[in-house]
Amino acid sequence: MLIQLAIMGLLAALLPLTLVWVSVDANKYRKLAWTTVFLTFDLIMFGAFTRLTDSGLGCPDWPGCYGEANPFLAHADIHAAQVLMPGGPVTVLKAWIEMVHRYLAMGVGVLIIALMAIAWRWWFTSGRRPAAARPGLPTWLLFFVCLQGAFGAWTVTLKLQPVIVTTHLLLGMTLLALLTWLATRHSTPIAPDARAAALRRPAGAALALLFLQIALGGWVSTNYAALACADFPLCHGVLMPQMDFRHGFTLWRHLGKTAVGDYLPFPALTAVHWVHRSFAFIVVACIAWVGYRAVQITALRRSARWLLIAVGLQCVTGIATIFLNWPLAIAVLHNGGAALLVILLVMLNCQTSGASSALTGAALMRSSSF
Repeated sequence: MLIQLAIMGLLAALLPLTLVWVSVDANKYRKLAWTTVFLTFDLIMFGAFTRLTDSGLGCPDWPGCYGEANPFLAHADIHAAQVLMPGGPVTVLKAWIEMVHRYLAMGVGVLIIALMAIAWRWWFTSGRRPAAARPGLPTWLLFFVCLQGAFGAWTVTLKLQPVIVTTHLLLGMTLLALLTWLATRHSTPIAPDARAAALRRPAGAALALLFLQIALGGWVSTNYAALACADFPLCHGVLMPQMDFRHGFTLWRHLGKTAVGDYLPFPALTAVHWVHRSFAFIVVACIAWVGYRAVQITALRRSARWLLIAVGLQCVTGIATIFLNWPLAIAVLHNGGAALLVILLVMLNCQTSGASSALTGAALMRSSSF
């Protein structure tokens, strides 16, 4: 089974690897890095689709499906589970959704292995070793994708325990951020710019706040609290509804249960939703301010414009999720919007960091010339 799964991972990576190989881009490593970013973004979107369609336990074991490499071979077991519980977590469709998600994840893993292998080969064979070519980050990415795979396994074996699922989401977003940093630093370097360098800390703060908001959003999703407040901007018609923070934010507990095994009270779900919604105002304000400052700087203008558009669309999909009663397509788009914000903010952070380093280097060269 493991060999068959490995072949599926190689097949999933074969098309993007071929497209990179035959491309006319002179810097194929950069092309491969951005292709991996794109596929990781797709993987996060499909992971959201998997979670929101309740397909996370479509195959109740890991890494295969009832001990087989694909749902075709496990059809008898899947069909028996579906007959026993037609609306349950195991159906033919849900099994395929879950396994396609795993195949995509293995494909991304293969691409990361390729990035690491090329980086080490480049490092040992090239006499001129620029900082961007250091293999440390690609090697760390391989470790990170293995850690992500472990949490994917625990998501299944621990039956969608909210803290595990939320951590799995955060690790996926972190993997996307690291890949984006790798791809951006292999793109055109930014020239020394004092104004761009001055945005380095605000951009870093905005990224940190975004990750905290993604963690809160993951907690909302994994606890099925998206409709705990069905109105906006108020919640249950008031600014401060009845909330149970203690049970809502107890991390180690089973899905839908308190730490002692009782059913989770509705005020706990309200608290989870209300905190995510309230904190969103802070995050949006911070990102919008950073984007406004960055759009005035020529070197950052393109990234900043996309950042402002993305944060606006994220607000729209978040509010639409409430008013339209949590439609699947918009809920998936809301997850994708968060991933897009991660990409754009990491690009902005990499550019401001590059501007700061270039500014420091230019200052050192001027001082050494005297």
